[in-house]
Amino acid sequence: MIKDVQGQQDGRGVAIQRVGVKDVRLPFLVKEKDDGYQSVLGSATLSVDLPHQYKGTHLSRFIEILLDWSKRPMNAEEVKTILDATRARLDAQRARLQLGFKYFIGKRSPVSAIDQIMDYDVSFDGAVDGDSCTLTLGVDVPITTLCPCSKTISKYGAHNQRSVVRVRVRFTEGASIWIEDLVRSVEAKGSCELYPLLKREDEKYVTERAYENPKFVEDVLRDVVLMLRDDPRVTWFEVECESMESIHNHNAFAWQSEAAPFVAAGALEVSAEVVRT
Repeated sequence: MIKDVQGQQDGRGVAIQRVGVKDVRLPFLVKEKDDGYQSVLGSATLSVDLPHQYKGTHLSRFIEILLDWSKRPMNAEEVKTILDATRARLDAQRARLQLGFKYFIGKRSPVSAIDQIMDYDVSFDGAVDGDSCTLTLGVDVPITTLCPCSKTISKYGAHNQRSVVRVRVRFTEGASIWIEDLVRSVEAKGSCELYPLLKREDEKYVTERAYENPKFVEDVLRDVVLMLRDDPRVTWFEVECESMESIHNHNAFAWQSEAAPFVAAGALEVSAEVVRT
């Protein structure tokens, strides 16, 4: 019989909070809103706690679990099933799965109406500790923002830039928030959406749309915060809007995190770090 070194006793008395495998790249099937499935390349980090008496964990079991689940449809709720299976296989109290991937959503250019697809960074993050389970859906949504200050003080034109809104949400048990719906709701809060393909008539539209809808990072953040507060499914959220400034050698950002029950709209405090000339 081959000796099981990991299963040997350890006498140093140090329990480890997380041990596992990191950045495991595997294909996964993610359920789409229209009942289809999208094949994505995911990067997974799977871990458990390790009691002080054990020398090590069995890393091969993590890979076996991920290989098995890479062949099944995945959504945020399915993460809990993976975590329960991991705890059972590793005889652990706690387990955590972090899965990130590129997700593609169909878009149509605003004037020429050309069908296209755009990629978004999406993540599932789940943690189980005893009977407690936390599931978090994350999306990074690129948008355009046009500076209200620049528009106001300039004789003509205004500087605009690409920005990204990073949203992390947790929701009530049994509820579903589709990736597509969350992305599109966030896109609507920018000065204008981004598109992979623009003809001249489309470029004219997005330029003028942004100019007519100027927003600071604080404006975008507040609009997204109010949207999430109004969603009865959301129990916690974290939002960051970061602007890759086009006339500064630094970025501007605003960040907010809240848990239900949410504060009144008039009591919102925004953490923002910006430099404007």
